[in-house]
Amino acid sequence: MSDTESSHRVRLEPLGASFDAPESLTLLEAAGFAHVSLPRSCRNGTCRTCLCRIVSGTVRYTIEWPGLSREEKAEGYTLPCVAIATSDVVLDVPDATPL
Repeated sequence: MSDTESSHRVRLEPLGASFDAPESLTLLEAAGFAHVSLPRSCRNGTCRTCLCRIVSGTVRYTIEWPGLSREEKAEGYTLPCVAIATSDVVLDVPDATPL
């Protein structure tokens, strides 16, 4: 991570794990570097295996329209494989496990 790159703190509930997520990495990638396994498969925003809910915070996406409905977005759901933290974030990921 460069000196000018922003990084945000991510907490995964109910696991309680926290890690830094630089804006150069997706939430899924940052979790992997922090030795936390999130559900995953396609890693491109289409399969929805990693679908989870944002409890607090904001993200932006690496693709124009990830595989979420407008309703899911409005309810706070996200796909960590294509989401980048733009603030500190708390995610509800029941299937997250330490590596």
